[in-house]
Amino acid sequence: MVNKVLAAFIAADGLFVSMGAIMLGFSIIVQQTCFDAPKDGNEAARDLLYQRFPFTAGIVNAVFVFVTFVSTIPALATNNRSWLKLAIYMVVVDAIFTMAIGVDLWIITLKMKSEFESIWLSQLPPVQEMMQTAFACCGFFNSSSPAFVTDATCPSPAGAALMRGCSTPLTSFGNTFVDNIFTAVFGMVGIDTVLIMAIACVLKDRKERERFRYIDEKSGARSTF
Repeated sequence: MVNKVLAAFIAADGLFVSMGAIMLGFSIIVQQTCFDAPKDGNEAARDLLYQRFPFTAGIVNAVFVFVTFVSTIPALATNNRSWLKLAIYMVVVDAIFTMAIGVDLWIITLKMKSEFESIWLSQLPPVQEMMQTAFACCGFFNSSSPAFVTDATCPSPAGAALMRGCSTPLTSFGNTFVDNIFTAVFGMVGIDTVLIMAIACVLKDRKERERFRYIDEKSGARSTF
């Protein structure tokens, strides 16, 4: 008969290492591509935000996830509870690390407008033009602060004055985009929590089995007299 407690632990452990693989793949791929030349305004805004993400911390965290997963393998292969205790401490550390990354992303949303202001001011006119076109806006706060880039969306000072500044649509875009990312990161903390609970259940189950085995052995020894 399958040990349901152990099966739950294996399932949680599988989710845990899958989470690490996703975090590692996402961090490496996006870190390598976010500095590529954008093709449109939405891609430019997204990649410029990506450049402010803590990808190095994500890679380090993902590697720690794999190390933690490896530490759970001896716990499955043997009945030694020491490996499980080590694993549970490592998962707690990983959960704190992951939570810190999520909080760092959440802080970006609290200052999204100022983040995009500095981003906007550091960009060349072609990139500003792409964002003006994508978000149907002129300038950042308004058409004159800072001055808009002349394009099809903002063809003249008079026409640009009738358009909204890019700060509002960019801030809305950034908040929605980063919200989805840090929500996923906090979801990973949830997986850490599930694994911690699964390990605790396995520890309790093995402790009870050892106690019953000891009782059976003691009873067997008495019956020989």
